Amino acid sequence: MKTMHFIVAGRVQGVWFRASTKRQADAFGLSGWVRNLRDGRVEGMARGTDAVLAEFHRWLQRGPEHARVLGVEWAEVADADFDGFSIR
Repeated sequence: MKTMHFIVAGRVQGVWFRASTKRQADAFGLSGWVRNLRDGRVEGMARGTDAVLAEFHRWLQRGPEHARVLGVEWAEVADADFDGFSIR
């Protein structure tokens, strides 16, 4: 298990990005969180296996239907334990 920090840029607020991210994380069995940033980006943490995190990363690069993802910052951080996946 490892923990990844992500920041997604583009048209990612007001398009159900956080709710869709939670739905995907729950489907993948990930724990962590997601939140909007004041600058219009979305930030989060996700904990899971390498294979599942790779699938989640690919999903973040597309996002939900009405989003327009311009880039995803994706970096491993110190392992953390979360209680499920939440929207902050």
